[in-house]
Amino acid sequence: MKSKIISFLIVTIFSSLMVNAQDNGNKKDPVGKWKFETISAPEGYSSGVINVILTEKEYTATMEFGEDEYKLPGEKVIFRNDSLTFSINIEYEQVKISLKVENNIKMTGQAVYSGGTVPLILSKDSVK
Repeated sequence: MKSKIISFLIVTIFSSLMVNAQDNGNKKDPVGKWKFETISAPEGYSSGVINVILTEKEYTATMEFGEDEYKLPGEKVIFRNDSLTFSINIEYEQVKISLKVENNIKMTGQAVYSGGTVPLILSKDSVK
């Protein structure tokens, strides 16, 4: 009887460790270069790259626009669950970026500013 209980405990502990290991492997990660294009943004801001970096448990984000590689640093960058939020200043205007990591190659969200809301779809696969 004792051996059955011990065997049951070992199997239970092993199973829970395996489940935790699988859950950690499926976490959504915003780190990387994400390409975006939108027709709703003002001229000069309709395409570019968002670069997300994790250093010492802190996320940073930079937006690059167009071929000129006009770079703007993100402020108040927060990644919680599967959502990434930050703000940038474009021509003295605060723009709030809210994104959701859908999977390893896609994020969706929006940029909100005084002129309205711009939907965003980001992809990782075509960024080099």
